[in-house]
Amino acid sequence: VQLQASGGGLAQPGGSLRLSCAASGFPSNLYTIGWFRQAPGKKREGVACLANSDGNTYYGDSVKGRFTISRDNSKNTLNLQMNNLEPEDTAVYSCAWDHGASSWLLCNAPPDRSDHWGQGTLVTVSS
Repeated sequence: VQLQASGGGLAQPGGSLRLSCAASGFPSNLYTIGWFRQAPGKKREGVACLANSDGNTYYGDSVKGRFTISRDNSKNTLNLQMNNLEPEDTAVYSCAWDHGASSWLLCNAPPDRSDHWGQGTLVTVSS
């Protein structure tokens, strides 16, 4: 499985950014994929996760109502639309996947295997 995140950058508070994760090579359709972030000095946080089998989604409390996760299977991409950004959203955002997990489980118990993670992209929210 190959994962590659892109779309990070600088945004002003209240602004928007859209992240994309190019994802391909899954062994079956029973995978769950999601976005995670880690700010300097803070624990990694599950932001939003999506189960490919049924489209079920999970959002972390800090992003509910502001972020939207979606997939485009025709382009093999997972997207994260981030609106009303706050300085606290500043972090490195990465995508990761696991087999057969629920969206809640992936976001709250992310995989340990390094080959289930893609490279991150930096999001900075600052005026």
